[in-house]
Amino acid sequence: MKPIKVLYLPILALFTIIVYHSLVALMRLALFCFAKWTVIGTENIPENNGCVLVSNHIHIVDPPLVAASSRTRRLRTMAKQELFDLPLIGWVFKAYGAYAVKRSGTGFKAMRDSLRLLDRGEAILLFAEGTRSRGGPLRPAQRGAALIALRSKLPVIPVSIQGSNVRFPNIFFAWILRRRPEITVEFGTPIDLGHIEANVNGAAEATDAIMREIALGLPPAQRGPYAGPRDPIAPPIVAKDRLN
Repeated sequence: MKPIKVLYLPILALFTIIVYHSLVALMRLALFCFAKWTVIGTENIPENNGCVLVSNHIHIVDPPLVAASSRTRRLRTMAKQELFDLPLIGWVFKAYGAYAVKRSGTGFKAMRDSLRLLDRGEAILLFAEGTRSRGGPLRPAQRGAALIALRSKLPVIPVSIQGSNVRFPNIFFAWILRRRPEITVEFGTPIDLGHIEANVNGAAEATDAIMREIALGLPPAQRGPYAGPRDPIAPPIVAKDRLN
């Protein structure tokens, strides 16, 4: 059985890479055709080293959107376990290279998986709000993404998404009428969290800092509770404890 397993793992890894780049290529083609797509700050993404990208979350298309915008880096995205349980979508997510987190529970496995990927020099994409805003303002974020970043001791790249709250099949009619939606993905300057301790309180501080950097890349109306600089005497703004 060991020789079979040794042969199976490299083939599976190659298969996921092929599926990933194929899906990203299709996403780029769709963006070029059906949207006015702008990408800013790709030079802020490390070319080789492990890194943590933390983004706001508007629509279900955000993971492939950010992946298509990251150009050369393959991103490993954390997604909720329920998606992996769906017959077809779950297979695509696994082939795509995503990894699961349970919405309930402690999330220790997701933490371990994230740190393992980062130790291997991979780039991971996390959505700190834990749910989609559907085009509304930012929501108080979970501490999980920041805690992963703190324990990895790697800089965080804030990602700001605008305009991805598209509707299907409306986007096709908009294309016919030449009213393509404007979608922007901005990769901000890496945030150094080295001065913050990797504990619950530190994760709250880091979460607030990350979300305010994400907010800077959004219109004022979309910044929610993270608009403007934080009051020095105010506590950090976070949601209930839950891993991403």
